Amino acid sequence: MSEIEASEPFNKPVTLIQASKGWSSLNLDELWEFRELLYIFIWRDIKIRYKQTVLGAAWAILQPLFTMIIFSVIFGRLAKIPSDGIPYPIFSYAALLPWTFFSNGISKGSSSMVGGSNLLKKIYFPRMALPISAVMGGIVDFILAFFVLILMMLYYKVLPTINVIWLPPLLLLTIVSSLGVSLWLSAMNVQFRDVRYIVPFLVQAWLFATPVVYPTSLIGDSFWRFVYALNPMVGVVEGFRWALLGTNTAPGLIIVVSATVGVVLLVSGAFYFRRMERTFADVV
Repeated sequence: MSEIEASEPFNKPVTLIQASKGWSSLNLDELWEFRELLYIFIWRDIKIRYKQTVLGAAWAILQPLFTMIIFSVIFGRLAKIPSDGIPYPIFSYAALLPWTFFSNGISKGSSSMVGGSNLLKKIYFPRMALPISAVMGGIVDFILAFFVLILMMLYYKVLPTINVIWLPPLLLLTIVSSLGVSLWLSAMNVQFRDVRYIVPFLVQAWLFATPVVYPTSLIGDSFWRFVYALNPMVGVVEGFRWALLGTNTAPGLIIVVSATVGVVLLVSGAFYFRRMERTFADVV
């Protein structure tokens, strides 16, 4: 190397990594710069999920399908729970689609930081990429299970209405809600390892607090319907049935309240995650 070449400075960007103080900004631009790594994480989670399984991706269909059968026998046939004039199997399955995505996202997202502890200690990347990839990986399962719903709609001769155009925003609200809860729980799980024992109970209790096995029409009082809508999945589930099955229970105010709560969960969870992430590598 010549003296001229040795004296020339290196024109390469230098990134200084240091712990943030107080309430940090979300640094979404940094997350965008690492978007290719995020795609790799999502694809990795999808492959790991069905690695060395006998049925592979068929589990994405079997899980909501078997749950629908159990609910149809217990709640539809034995308990005689109303279903807004829709056959109970398709009534419950349409609700299980977003619910399964939501619950699986929470289960996997809440443990993503502890599960990726080796990565946290070795390399730098936006830590938020781990819970995001854990949640977004469930979209493949959702698409596979959605094909079963199409077959059920053909079998029961249920035609979608023009309201089906609201399906993408409803799916987006499901992602927002699942990611918001996952950000809170994943950050808390690093500090308090007993969170992993709370998550299964939380998901189970949340299921019965969501109109998966029953319609919201059973809740007549407007005040309690407003309180009930504070559960972000209430608006999602009712919205899915309204958009796909043409039920008369239009979400209305419920979806507004649920969407607001979902966004609040996401924003607050992101800021809490960013505040706690400076200690992840030391604690995990």
